[in-house]
Amino acid sequence: MLLETREAPQVIARQLTENEPLVAALVQALRGRRPAYAVTVARGSSDHACTVIKYALETQLGLPVASLGPSVLTLYGTRLNLAGALVLAVSQSGASPDVVENVRVAREQGALTVALVNVEDSDLARAAEFSLPLRCGEEGAVAATKSFLASLTALLPVIAGLHGDAALTTALAQLPARLTAALELEGAAAELAERYRFAENLIVLARGLNYGVAHEAALKLKETSGVHAEAYSAAEFSHGPKRLLVEGLPLLGFTSADAAWPAVQAAYADLVGSRADLRTIGPATDSTLQTPQTGHLLTDPVACAMTFYLFAAHLALHRGLDPDQPPLLSKVTRTR
Repeated sequence: MLLETREAPQVIARQLTENEPLVAALVQALRGRRPAYAVTVARGSSDHACTVIKYALETQLGLPVASLGPSVLTLYGTRLNLAGALVLAVSQSGASPDVVENVRVAREQGALTVALVNVEDSDLARAAEFSLPLRCGEEGAVAATKSFLASLTALLPVIAGLHGDAALTTALAQLPARLTAALELEGAAAELAERYRFAENLIVLARGLNYGVAHEAALKLKETSGVHAEAYSAAEFSHGPKRLLVEGLPLLGFTSADAAWPAVQAAYADLVGSRADLRTIGPATDSTLQTPQTGHLLTDPVACAMTFYLFAAHLALHRGLDPDQPPLLSKVTRTR
């Protein structure tokens, strides 16, 4: 897990270079067909990446995005009307039958289908009209790291092209270097993880573009350390779940440097005022573990997620566990 997290800067640099002609073709297709809305199809870490992608498409392109329940088709036998939609499927393996079948049927209906997939000759890559490879190479640890991070970046050049966002294009070019700088935080991440060594429960908070990162963080804590972690919107946490503070549950919050931060900062201040045990990760200057700003609100979550992976791997090691081989789990899960 640590080795593969450290590979992320090289993976993303390779992806940005090698995907250029594929990005250009997809941008041209989207300009010509102009989908009115988008849906995502994914499970696990890939679904959390889709949550980040949702916020990116909605905030930058004004394109509404919904998460598709794969079982509506594969278990209930209902074919949703996706004609004219943009259908995005994300998968490291490209092997899960339910995701593949949803993309195949959506394409038959006339949707513009796009697969973000690491295994380039997979069933999913063949089923979709367009495929953007993640370019991760083999990923050995059960817990996805570099493939999740590459899923966050694969569509960003497309958004930059459609939006005419020169700042995003520049931020993407600089992102491998910024992520390399973030790897220098590994010692600090390991030190922060030490204080959670005996935690049995943990609440993860975020909002906006980092909301999907928070859900990914909660999943990784379950997978690699056996911590019962749950993710909440920093706004929604006060609508009932805040009661858990009385039980002494620790909080881990993600910070940002975008339009969501003032509201999140106020929510965190309120929690600290309620004597919550809160530590934070992100680019805000008052973060417990401050990540490098990457030059754009869409690329900052990549640095947040990568830094968290360093934290999560070291937490497992502090607890005497092997983060690469969690019990009961396998690398590829085929859901029907």
